[in-house]
Amino acid sequence: MTEPLLKVRGLKVHFPLRSGIILSRQVGAVKAVDGVDLDIPAGSTLGLVGESGCGKSTLGRAILRLSPVTEGSVIFDGVDVATLRGEKLRRMRQHMQMVFQDPLASLNPRQSVETILTEPLRTHDIPFEKGARVRQLLDQVGLPASAAQKYPHEFSGGQRQRIGIARAIALEPQFVIADEPVSALDVSVQAQVLNLLEDLQEQLGLTYLVIAHDLAVVRHVSDEVAVMYLGSVIEQAPSDTLYAEPMHPYTKSLMSAVPVPDPVIEDTRERILLQGDLPSPANPPSGCRFHTRCPFRQETRCDDERPALVELAPGHRVACHWAREIAAGEIRPHEVTPEAVVRLEAEA
Repeated sequence: MTEPLLKVRGLKVHFPLRSGIILSRQVGAVKAVDGVDLDIPAGSTLGLVGESGCGKSTLGRAILRLSPVTEGSVIFDGVDVATLRGEKLRRMRQHMQMVFQDPLASLNPRQSVETILTEPLRTHDIPFEKGARVRQLLDQVGLPASAAQKYPHEFSGGQRQRIGIARAIALEPQFVIADEPVSALDVSVQAQVLNLLEDLQEQLGLTYLVIAHDLAVVRHVSDEVAVMYLGSVIEQAPSDTLYAEPMHPYTKSLMSAVPVPDPVIEDTRERILLQGDLPSPANPPSGCRFHTRCPFRQETRCDDERPALVELAPGHRVACHWAREIAAGEIRPHEVTPEAVVRLEAEA
C-alpha cells in the first residue's frame, strides 16, 4: 500500500478552563479532540460525521494548525505539520487549504472577488497574470468573468461558496478540508456545489476531508467515512460498507435516524433512539465515551475501559468492546431511560 498523503496519530486539542480574577489558574480542560488517528490516501475523500459538539470542526482546524495542537502528530506528505513554526508553517499551508462553513463570514466584505482570489497568490509570492488567473479560477467554479469586480454581498449563498472554493484552489493545493461546505445553502444548491467539488477533485487531483453532519451528503462524496463522538473517532470504513453494515452502536443509531423513501421498509426497520445529550467534553465519561447513552451497554468493561479503534473487517475499524457480539445478534439493545442517563453521567 502507498503511504497516505495525510496521517494523523494521537491528535489531541485541549482548551484550558481557567478561574480566578485574572484567569491565572487552570482548573481543567475542554477535550475537544482527544486522541484521533486518521489516514487519507492521495486523491481520495474522507467524510467526517458526528453530532454537533463532537469535535469535527476543531479536528479540521487543528490539522491545518488553525487551532493549537496539544499533543500528537499530523504527517502531511512526510512532514509533521504539528511541529512547524513561522515561515515553514506558512509555506506548508500553500499545499493545505480550507473551505469554510459560512461563505459570507469567511469572505472579506470590503474586498472585491478579484482581490479575494489574488490575495493568496500575493501572500505566497507566486507570480501570476492577474486578469487571466482570476478568469481561470472563476471559470473553474462556474462563475462569469464579470464577477471579479463585485463584492461578496452581491452574490447568493451558493455563489459565495463557489468563490470560497475558488480561493481554496488558487494556490493549487494537494489537500482541501471542506467544513460543512453545503450546510448553509438551500437544498436546491447543495447538489451543485457537491458536484463542483467532485469535478475539481478529478481535474486537479485533490484530496479531501469533508466535514458534515448530513449523512446523505457524506455518502454522496466520500470514499471512506469516519464517525466522531465526543472528540474520538469511533468507527471508520469504506462508505458503502459503513452505510450497509455499521458496527458501532452510535453509528447504528445515526443510520437508523435516516429516512428511507420506501414506506414498507420505513415502517418495519429497527430504530435505535438515544436518550440524553452529548456529555461535556470538559468532563467526559470514563471507559467508553458512549456508555452513558448506549443501548448495548454491558457493565463489564464499558464503564471502565476505553476501547481502542481496531480493525474487525478489512478496512473496517471500530472502537467498541462488543461490536462482534452486537453484529452477531448475541447482545440485544435495551431501553436507556433519561433517569439512567443522568445516573450514569453522575457516576462517570
